[in-house]
Amino acid sequence: MAHDDKPDDDRGKPSEASDQAGGERSAAMTRPAGNDHPQPVPSLHETGPIATKSVTSPLPLTPAQPELRSPLDDAAPAAESAAAKSVFRTRSAIQRWPLDAERRTRLRNRFLHAVEGAPPTWGMRIQPADDGVEEARARAVIDLAMRIAEALLTTGSSAADVTATAIQLTHAYGLRSVHVDVTFTSITVSHHRGERHDPVTVMRVVANRTSDFDRLRRIQKLVAALAQDPIPIEEARERFTEIMRRPHLYHRDVVTAANAGLAAAIAALLDGSWQEIVLTLVTAAFIDRSLLWVSRRGLAAFFAQIIGGAIPTGVAVILMYARAHDVAGLGSVSPSVVVTAGIVVLLAGLQLVGAAQDAIDGYYVTATGRGFEVLLMTLGVVVGILMVLGLGNRAGVPAYISPTLGFAPSVTLQISLAGLVSAAFAITTYSGPRTVLVSLLTGALGWSAYLVGVFFQLSIAPASAIGAFAVGALAPALGRICRVPSLAITTAGLVTLLPGGMVYRGLYDYVGAASDEGLATLMSAGTVGLALAAGVSLGTYVGRPMGETRASTEHKKALRRVLRRRRTTR
Repeated sequence: MAHDDKPDDDRGKPSEASDQAGGERSAAMTRPAGNDHPQPVPSLHETGPIATKSVTSPLPLTPAQPELRSPLDDAAPAAESAAAKSVFRTRSAIQRWPLDAERRTRLRNRFLHAVEGAPPTWGMRIQPADDGVEEARARAVIDLAMRIAEALLTTGSSAADVTATAIQLTHAYGLRSVHVDVTFTSITVSHHRGERHDPVTVMRVVANRTSDFDRLRRIQKLVAALAQDPIPIEEARERFTEIMRRPHLYHRDVVTAANAGLAAAIAALLDGSWQEIVLTLVTAAFIDRSLLWVSRRGLAAFFAQIIGGAIPTGVAVILMYARAHDVAGLGSVSPSVVVTAGIVVLLAGLQLVGAAQDAIDGYYVTATGRGFEVLLMTLGVVVGILMVLGLGNRAGVPAYISPTLGFAPSVTLQISLAGLVSAAFAITTYSGPRTVLVSLLTGALGWSAYLVGVFFQLSIAPASAIGAFAVGALAPALGRICRVPSLAITTAGLVTLLPGGMVYRGLYDYVGAASDEGLATLMSAGTVGLALAAGVSLGTYVGRPMGETRASTEHKKALRRVLRRRRTTR
């Protein structure tokens, strides 16, 4: 073939034209200043893949070896200098290319990390969970946790606190994969024991509800002790049973007297006369005994609230009739004070705080149940008032209502009476002496914050929200420091801020004047209720980190786990 006739020494060599062009380029790059005869530089074909011949070149082979130039080089033509710099930049860019690739890799990894998905929102453990606890022991622990959770729920604790307490207790006894579901009427506790074993699931229905904050304090103290130092499960159950079998802290007559004192303090706060205070005290005592009587006979709570709302309104209608006929001694008695104090007594025990807290924590089923209960009980009071006012209107009783309900002239007296109202309510919920004293402080604090809002010319709803926020923010810290249930002092601190007068005024305007002003007043009362719920919930959220102890820290960790499961990552 034609290429076989060519000598082997000429194989791989470029053509003469290529050699000539390459030589001219090399000469142009290596021509020294002031010398018309270029010095030839060997091409790559002459040196091979790796040059073994020492060649002196004006271009540096690496950026780390700077060129030693003579003063004669400054006289080189501008074109030759630009060509040399271009070659240097090209070689430097080629040497820096691996570093640029690393930078691109890092940038790509950062971008992927920024846009990658969040951790899974599944609340359960993905890996198998086998904590090694025997089935019999697991059932005993779950039964104890479920009974304690039921006791907490019946006293008005929020669903998140109930769930956190159950999980805290089961973790203390070695059960890790435990799931608690709390609704308004039932509690379900399930222990997932891995893939090879059936789960242990128990459900308990919450039947009756009662406010006993002294029992709540003892249960919380027991749970804190078990979380720090778990005792045998049988002994723990005996201690819990002993707490549940204890009688109420006060006799029922003491509760009636406390309700009467609460209403009398409300009347004094509204700047009532001594006749109005005495009449309000007697009316509140009669309301309490009547509700106790119908409750023992199994009457539904809604109808009991109707009876409770009808009693003070009936007293108000009698006062209106007496004023119309100039009965001696009753001409200056205001029916509005009596009805307002009675409404506050009826609304004081409703679970407004628990309903708002459940809604914020994400327990919407429980929040809906509690909220509907509050609404239903309030409607019962409204129906009772409307019935009696309607009957009085048909009977021709002259209607009368105070144009405004003022407060006691002294600010110090107002704050003191607000504290007495909260302390009296704490007694009605069977709170201990320490809780009663702390409730007195929270009541005075809430009313002081309300007066601050009024001083800055805020309307009733924002001022009430400020007072509720102050109570909610301080209650957790006071509860942990004084070792009393924060729920007890929070609920007691809000009693003075309840819109009892607005409810009565709106209903009276709606029935008597048949105008839209009554509906507007009722809507304002509802707005105040929502402001109280929002303020106390936000205050409780802010006040949770304050005043922590070791037991409260463990409970807080469990509460965080519970709330983390309720959230949905978007």
